[in-house]
Amino acid sequence: MNDTTPTADAGEVSTALPAAEALPQRFETLALDPKLLRAVTESGYTSMTPIQAKAIPLVLAGRDVMGAAQTGTGKTAAFSLPLLQKMMKHETASMSPARHPVRALVLTPTRELADQVANNVKTYAKHTQLRSTVVFGGIDMKPQTAELKRGVEVLIATPGRLLDHIEAKNCVLNQVEYVVLDEADRMLDIGFLPDLQRILSYLPKGNRQTLLFSATFSPEIKKLAQSYLQDPITVEVARANATATNVEQRFYSVAEDDKRAVVRQLIKTRALTQAIIFVNSKLGAARLARSFERDGMRTQALHGDKSQDERLKALQAFKAGEVDLLVATDVAARGLDIADLPAVFNFDVPFNAEDYVHRIGRTGRAGASGLAVTLVDREDMRLVGDIERLIKTKIELEPYELVDDRPRRAPYRERERFDDRPAREDDAPPARQAERVPREPDRPRRSAQPSGDPFFEKPYEPSVPDGEKPAWEQKGAAAPAPVRGLSPNIRSKRKVASLLGGGSKA
Repeated sequence: MNDTTPTADAGEVSTALPAAEALPQRFETLALDPKLLRAVTESGYTSMTPIQAKAIPLVLAGRDVMGAAQTGTGKTAAFSLPLLQKMMKHETASMSPARHPVRALVLTPTRELADQVANNVKTYAKHTQLRSTVVFGGIDMKPQTAELKRGVEVLIATPGRLLDHIEAKNCVLNQVEYVVLDEADRMLDIGFLPDLQRILSYLPKGNRQTLLFSATFSPEIKKLAQSYLQDPITVEVARANATATNVEQRFYSVAEDDKRAVVRQLIKTRALTQAIIFVNSKLGAARLARSFERDGMRTQALHGDKSQDERLKALQAFKAGEVDLLVATDVAARGLDIADLPAVFNFDVPFNAEDYVHRIGRTGRAGASGLAVTLVDREDMRLVGDIERLIKTKIELEPYELVDDRPRRAPYRERERFDDRPAREDDAPPARQAERVPREPDRPRRSAQPSGDPFFEKPYEPSVPDGEKPAWEQKGAAAPAPVRGLSPNIRSKRKVASLLGGGSKA
């Protein structure tokens, strides 16, 4: 595959990249400020990844870049380091906010990715006077407003919250020189295109450098690049939508009701210390997390209905090793950089095939090996076919033999009885009930026991002699007894004169 791929517009100028063997391999060979190199060295990085080696020189040269690389290969450093280097000429120790206008804007689709990028930028710029901050939804705007009013050179934001600050006049973007669209395909998937267009309309109309980095490139992304990038160079270090080669991918055919047991068994047999389990719905994530907690596993749920504070605490606990399983929706599929994550489980096959690439990219990062297990029900075959077409790899479904170690009920004959009564014929198993000898019809029965009350032993005696009518049908029957007078305790009603006529006349 060529290192550069020109876009489809006719007459577009294409720039050739250096040969692979001529690419710089160490950060020291780049024209970076010593303050930036010191921060990179302190972070433990010495050699560049392929996307960094190819993209950083182009960004330093001022070119617009479309960077396509597998997730976890260092795309953040590929755009943040050269942009910080280009802004070093504006570095100042002044405390005036006017001396620290927003010069670089980084847009991300999710809060987690925004926070991850912000942490990396602060790490690389910690020895400089350049300021940076991050704004995203789900938390109070007041602390973010205070940071923006103080002045920052690098602003990392999600589109929705950035528009809130723009409308509140908390930030001004009229001096932005560099724009980065990180994971732009995801922003389009979740409907951020109108917000992106509004934000870009606030930027200065003059020349600006625009970078677009993503793990996948769709036709919609290429159309977006043609609209907002000037003569871009497409840099691909791997085939588009390819998965990492150091991740072991397994697809198991599993019934829906057995998925949780399969995950438990794989964690046990593979001796996995931690894992992220991806599901397709927020409700499914919450329920599955509670189920694993009942199984005795330290579990946290991560989904869009959680507050930002809850999401950050769950991530911190998982990174600190206080949580074994993180049950998450696709909000965690991008931007989570967790070192040495051994495994990822697709409890639900993703609806969007490109999300599969991002999900399994959470493991096997920075050259480490990883395991990606996808549990496939018979209703998921169409989604598996979409993944197969995307990654251009034949997917083999493997049957999984589940060792059921749940306690079983003892056979019927071995069950303990809870009383000392002898077994009856009716307690026999169904197979033996057909062998029972039928009860004899003329078997003598017990005689009824006498009641002991002579009244109930007497024969029936009619109360009226035969031929005589009942009392209520006889003529000249006795008149009913007169009604008994009122009780002496009840007073009679006092006669009251009427309103108009007065009392009765004599």
